[in-house]
Amino acid sequence: MFRQFKINPKDFNGPVLVTGAGGCIGSWALTLLSDAGIPVAAMDLTEDKRRPKLLMADSELAQVPWFTGDIADTAAVNEAVEKSGAKAIIHLAALQVPFCKADPIAGAKVNVVGTINIFEAARKFGIKRIAYASSIAAHGVFDPKTMATLYGAYKFANEQTSRVYAQDWKISSVGLRPGVVYGIGRDQGMTSKTTVAILAAAAGKPYTIPFRGPVSWLHAGEVASAFIQAVARDRSGAEVFDINGVASTVEQSVDLIRKISPEAKIDISGDALPFPMALSDQPVRAFLGDYGSITIEEGIRQTHDMFTTLLSKGLISADNLA
Repeated sequence: MFRQFKINPKDFNGPVLVTGAGGCIGSWALTLLSDAGIPVAAMDLTEDKRRPKLLMADSELAQVPWFTGDIADTAAVNEAVEKSGAKAIIHLAALQVPFCKADPIAGAKVNVVGTINIFEAARKFGIKRIAYASSIAAHGVFDPKTMATLYGAYKFANEQTSRVYAQDWKISSVGLRPGVVYGIGRDQGMTSKTTVAILAAAAGKPYTIPFRGPVSWLHAGEVASAFIQAVARDRSGAEVFDINGVASTVEQSVDLIRKISPEAKIDISGDALPFPMALSDQPVRAFLGDYGSITIEEGIRQTHDMFTTLLSKGLISADNLA
């Protein structure tokens, strides 16, 4: 399934450093870069590689230099950038909505200070290719219909920071605001529950998605490919784009899961998610070019099939679905 995402190794002039590499999108970025033969290095807070191991063979993952350190620690970031020899950075390290609410100071350190550390490292080591993850939660700063969150406020601060670095120091970047990401490795955060529902269906377990109504389906491989495409060449300015995937509803999505797994016992409860779910991908695709795409039907089926295989091998468990 990796072949549908178009990545040309000739576009890269050296290693790509992925921060937050142990997360869902980070794991897919590592996998796609490695699969394309592009040198890649990882940075994360710990040595926890359980998500990349769902996508990569141990022998493949062993070839990826892995730097452990806090993204909010300037020295740790500089060390990872220098030792990896990075020519591009895909910055995904973050604390999501519930974690920022539970510990606002930690959230600010990781999301804001951590991102500034990336831009400062780019200044210090002359890195011209940066892509970073913002979020649809950033709409909460300027759209009264979107719930305001500390996470969104921090992400919007990063977008403004990127503008200043482009203006004052010519450090260019591309920021992407992912919608609801799904796929292998998506197991935490308030919007992860559609993926959990696919896992439950594959495992033959009952599950209730705790929200209803409009929802986007953005495949983790698709958004990872977009981040890779964003650093595939030198750019100018500080562009920021929404990246939504397929606009659907929870109800329609559950119907698709049931078609793939007729015995699935998936229910729905709760209110609609307070975020925009039908944002256009046309601007980001016009800017980045073709980074591949996957239909919701194909994406759910592939994810279900991969979960089935991983469950049969004992590489994941569905004993404590939440």
